[in-house]
This record gives sequence, structure tokens and C-alpha cells, in this order.
Amino acid sequence: MGDDISWIRKGDDGRLYAINPENGFFGVAPGTNEKSNPNALAATRKGTIFTNVALNLDNNTVWWEGLDKNPPANAIEWKGNPWNGQTSEEKGAHPNSRFTAPAVNCPCISSEFENPQGVPISAFVFGGRRAKLAPLVYQSRDWNHGVFVGSIMASETTAAASGAVGVVRRDPMAMLPFCGYNMGDYWQHWIDIGKTLDPDKAPKIFNVNWFRKDDDGNFMWPGFGDNLRVLEWILDRCEGKVDADEVAIGYVPKAEDINREGIEDEVSLDSLKAMLDVDKDLWKTEAEGIAEFYAKFGDKLPPVLADELATLNENLK
Repeated sequence: MGDDISWIRKGDDGRLYAINPENGFFGVAPGTNEKSNPNALAATRKGTIFTNVALNLDNNTVWWEGLDKNPPANAIEWKGNPWNGQTSEEKGAHPNSRFTAPAVNCPCISSEFENPQGVPISAFVFGGRRAKLAPLVYQSRDWNHGVFVGSIMASETTAAASGAVGVVRRDPMAMLPFCGYNMGDYWQHWIDIGKTLDPDKAPKIFNVNWFRKDDDGNFMWPGFGDNLRVLEWILDRCEGKVDADEVAIGYVPKAEDINREGIEDEVSLDSLKAMLDVDKDLWKTEAEGIAEFYAKFGDKLPPVLADELATLNENLK
């Protein structure tokens, strides 16, 4: 598990290795607390830069909404004005206030974090916010299909985003803000890397969707720490411990293989099966959207991805 960015290279053993080139972690402060993210909070205890949070003048510490239930009475809010958090209706911290903490502060940091060789990559996990389309998790059939899965990554806009709600916005491999050259060439680079890998050593590629909703508009999966249950299944797949069902878009888990211990009342087996369901009609519409998106790349679109889209359309018949 990495934080935000990795640099990837091929090792002498033919596997892909990654290092984290960053020296620390950054995150949104509001809502970060002992319950929601204890390790992140612990990482901010020293040597940390905070932006746009409230400053407690009594003890020279910081505070933000959601940290605890004891806002300071003698403080400066994020705009620099005097602030009494116990009486004011104004927020002490900006909703997008941040922290930047040294990675070495994190209590659960890997002993391999500073390994100059990096760590071997077993899996790539892509994901987007889709209310009905994408199952909780699915696995690509092979490397090139995995590149296809990454290339069609998308999320539906929410009230928090500008523009209309529910509009599908493509963000291939979550690289849209970062790719400094034609995305078609970027996809071809992934495909070329795959040609150099032993299929038995190539990382497996998955897509996750924590945001599936039921007919009443409620999230079906609890999310947050329970996402580790899905990551556990991904690890089991990488180690060949569990089987999967082949569907039109790849491989989905057998519902019984997702660990529900402790959340049986919250997530029934039938509900989990519904989260893993692949609606062909919805995916036919999705395939049309993918074709429209791919058309923007003209002759820069790798033929492999055009073939993968054709395979998807064939599977949906």
C-alpha cells in the first residue's frame, strides 16, 4: 500500500518494483481524528505543516472541525480573526484545510519504506465513483485488459463538484491532472511495459467501486476501514487462494469469499451479491460512452484498446 505516488521500475527478477518518492503524507484536516484515521493523526504530532486550520492561543496547538468535541474558546480561525469555538457559528478551519506530515511519523509505516530497491508490486487497483455501474470489485482478464480498465476509469459528479450531478467524467488511471503528454501515448507506454513482463510475474489489475447505491440512494458498502475486506480478497487472488466468476467485464468475487465477519448485519450475503452484479444494459450504455471518449484520441488510441472495447461489446451481446 502506498500513499499517493510511486515511481515504478522493472527489477532484475522481472517483477515491477515501486518506491514512494515523497517524504511525507498530506491530507484534509477536517474529519481527521482518533477514530477516523488514528495513524494520520499520530503522524501530525510533530514536524507538521498545517494550512487554514484554527490556532488555539492557550496552548499554541491547532484545531479543526471533527478533531474532537472540545473546540478552543481562545483561538484564531483560518482567516486570522479571533474565534471562540464554543460560541461562534463560524467554522474555525476551512473545509479544505490541510496537513503535511513527515512519513517517518506514521506508526504503521513499512520497514521497507526507505528501501532503495523499492517493494514488489502484486496488484494495481483502479477505481471510480459509480452509483449503479461498476461492481464492488472486479479483476481484469490479463495485462492489456487491465490497461483498458484503467483507461476507462470514471466517476459520476456529485453535489461537491462543479456542474451537473451524475455526469460521467473520465479520469484515466487517475492521471488526468498529471499526464504531461498525450494520454494515448501514456496508454501505449503501459502496453509496452506489459510486453516485457512475464505473465506470471506481472501485477494483477483490479477495479474497485466503494460507491454503489441501492434503489433508495443509500451506499451499499460501508467503506472506510471495511475496504480492507476487499483488499484482502485482492491479495488472496494474487496468491491464488480464491476462485472468481468470469463475467462480461472480467472476474468478480464469489460473494462468500469476501470476509463479512463482524458486519453480517450491515452487509447481507444477498446485498453483497447485488454489489457484485454486472448489469449488461448499463454496460452497453457505458461502452457507447467509452467509444465516444476514445474517439477524442484519433490515431493516438492504441489498437489494443480498440480491440478490448470490441471484446467488451461482444461480451455484452
